[in-house]
Amino acid sequence: MARTHHEPLELDDDPRNPYASANRWRHQESSAFARAALARDANSAGSSRDLADFLNASRVEPSRPTTNGIATGTAYKPIVIGDGAADVVDDGAWHDGKEVVCGPLLNYRRMEGNTWYGSVLVVTRGGGKTQPFQPTLRLGRVELAEDQSGLVSDRVPVDAVGAVRENGSHPVRSNHGTDVAGICLYSDPRVTFWNFPITCDMATTETKWAYSISDVRYKSATKPKTNYFFVPAIDESMRIMFCSCNGFSVGTDEEAWSGPALWNDVMRNHAKAPFHVMLGGGDQIYNDGIRVAGPLREWTEIGSPKKRREYPFPEKLRKECDDYYLNNYLRWYSTEPFAAANGQIPQLNIWDDHDIIDGFGSYVDEFMRCDVFRGIGGLAHKYYMLFQHHLAPPPSTYTTDAAPIEPGRFEDQGQVSNAYVKLDNTPEPCYIVGGKPGPYVAEHSMNMFAKLGARIAFMGIDARTERTRHQVNYPETYDLIFDRVQSELRVAARTGHPFRHLILLLGIPIAYPRLTWLENIFSSPIIAPIKFMNRRFGFGGGVFNHFDGSVDLLDDLDDHYTARTHKKERNALVERLQDLCAEFSIRLTILGGDVHLAALGRFYSNPNLHIPVEEDHRYMVNVVSSAIVNKPPPAAIANLLASRNKIHHLNADTDETLMDLFDKDPGDSNKTRGSNHVTMPSRNYAILTENSPNNPGYPANGQLGQDGEEIEENAFDGKDGHSFLHAGEHGAGTQHKASQPETHGKGNDGSLDCCIRVEMDQHDKEGRTEPYGLTIPALRYEAGKFGTNVHHRLGLRHHSRPGTAVSTAPPSTASAPERRH
Repeated sequence: MARTHHEPLELDDDPRNPYASANRWRHQESSAFARAALARDANSAGSSRDLADFLNASRVEPSRPTTNGIATGTAYKPIVIGDGAADVVDDGAWHDGKEVVCGPLLNYRRMEGNTWYGSVLVVTRGGGKTQPFQPTLRLGRVELAEDQSGLVSDRVPVDAVGAVRENGSHPVRSNHGTDVAGICLYSDPRVTFWNFPITCDMATTETKWAYSISDVRYKSATKPKTNYFFVPAIDESMRIMFCSCNGFSVGTDEEAWSGPALWNDVMRNHAKAPFHVMLGGGDQIYNDGIRVAGPLREWTEIGSPKKRREYPFPEKLRKECDDYYLNNYLRWYSTEPFAAANGQIPQLNIWDDHDIIDGFGSYVDEFMRCDVFRGIGGLAHKYYMLFQHHLAPPPSTYTTDAAPIEPGRFEDQGQVSNAYVKLDNTPEPCYIVGGKPGPYVAEHSMNMFAKLGARIAFMGIDARTERTRHQVNYPETYDLIFDRVQSELRVAARTGHPFRHLILLLGIPIAYPRLTWLENIFSSPIIAPIKFMNRRFGFGGGVFNHFDGSVDLLDDLDDHYTARTHKKERNALVERLQDLCAEFSIRLTILGGDVHLAALGRFYSNPNLHIPVEEDHRYMVNVVSSAIVNKPPPAAIANLLASRNKIHHLNADTDETLMDLFDKDPGDSNKTRGSNHVTMPSRNYAILTENSPNNPGYPANGQLGQDGEEIEENAFDGKDGHSFLHAGEHGAGTQHKASQPETHGKGNDGSLDCCIRVEMDQHDKEGRTEPYGLTIPALRYEAGKFGTNVHHRLGLRHHSRPGTAVSTAPPSTASAPERRH
């Protein structure tokens, strides 16, 4: 029976239920888990047979927790991400509004001229139409920080979180103090969201800033009263940290994976060389538990898909789901050491399916339009806006008790009868707002453009709000995004300060192995009789999902840009990005997550064109970094994907494949087979730093090889993607200069050092990592210098296919395709 919104949500009351699928093809719980009411031994046999047994053959139970290195022998009981540790405040209780139950959360907005713009958010207990207390934030530039490296004094050995507490316990010496009054974004009797817009004057050197909020008390006794962050020098680019999949799937044994341990490593590296921005690539939180231990459990257990589609979403259920999303955010965003990073590293985020519920947008259209999915889509968007973007939500969200005021828009006065919502919510200039609401979330997509320091631009595509099974974004939205980005790049070029690198943030990798053969099996007619037996007799229960009755893996496959349903849209996007790079001679680097693996994909010109990567506008690296918290797939899956790493042909001029990045497994582990150097099944995150032209001279990988010998100018000419394509890739891995803190980002050729830090041991609560690096060169594009295959291969079908053969046709003297208008 689901809890009502008046009942306190206690994490300790959560029944431990081990019916979670450890099949790492999926990153959600199995449907057997959702049906279970009582816990059982994880090693007990299930009831599925035949096809279910075959598909579940790769299930691997997580290692059991140990005590002093010795297994305890107790039964494995995974932790359910359920209602959250924070209690729902009774609507009738009165609070003084001074208790901070979550935060502070620090966001980056934009840079204009010599000014850095950001935002701080805190959530206080209690509220309503009026608030009894308005907090004030004190912001100042720290003048005396020479004894500190990053967050922690070099003289004081403390752990990662301890570093934050150490600094937070001392007063800030500053004579640049500014008071910022809190702006109420949303308030109801449970909580109030306060936003503090902050601005910092940039200087000719990197500056350290401190902020604190006066006259409040923190629910967490370890929360520092003062937080610090860093702003780059005016003529420097930002040090970037990128992560995705920041949470556990329902049913995961969190202790077996040492909780969110990699955030300790993030904070250690932040202390050595502070990150200026943290890019969240989606799934910043996992809300899937809403249908297992939350208010949608009863709905999920309805056997008939028709009855599930017709199930209403009344106000009572809306309130219960609202409580779930709120409390899950409060719990997760207060979990250390992630919570420490939230207050110290400015963030830019896009969302993905788990921020809503697993697979949202990729089920069949008829089911996606049901009342329940429309309801939770609106609620997830509400808290996504508040927690991740520090923006006020719409006044009310979808419920079947309220009539629409216009197509796709609802206004329920009952939801705001005892609540305050900030109505004047003009979007920040960093947002590129979609022109029309999404098909299942009745809100506009929130895409982004921002300047990441002097020479790096950023664009983030919201690939979830407008998503369907056959579409990622509306064509009109792509036009809005590219128009804005072209305008920004053009202005920068005219002022004499052009961008050299463009970072594109996507929720899902775009250069990744195909699994079309698996899609074909799961969509074929042979599955139909098995689906019928599942509906009638429960046969193969773990194979089919509880939403639209499709094979449980199909929504994940349909999510991918490389899925056959998204292939045309994907190819058009990549070609449009190529045109952008050619027009502005800017190097594009793509960041993607979702797949719970580390990998390095890249697009590049067909080798028969003989274009050096430094001059190749088609060369784009896709850094795949996932997950920073969730469990990885088993080695068998990583090895299978590696075996599918063929050279694919996007078009006549563009090839793509994964790069051999992993010269060894992390630490002393044995995670992959010896022939797999392209996919790494271990938790990870990425760091990107420009080799600033302002740095003193230091040999970059573009000049010397790892052995110190000079690399011949044409050493990579004619090589395909199964080889290193340029000097920055040469020697990629653990010994590359980009992997070492002493040399990472210390060159001065304008290239971009990329390091993926991979967890060595899941049982290490300190989250120690092994670094793998490569260098991405800046682009020197010259129109018309190199030819194209287009005029010689007009008959080529533009679809991915295995094989490594290249055209032997002589190159044309025609220039690259003109930019689309």
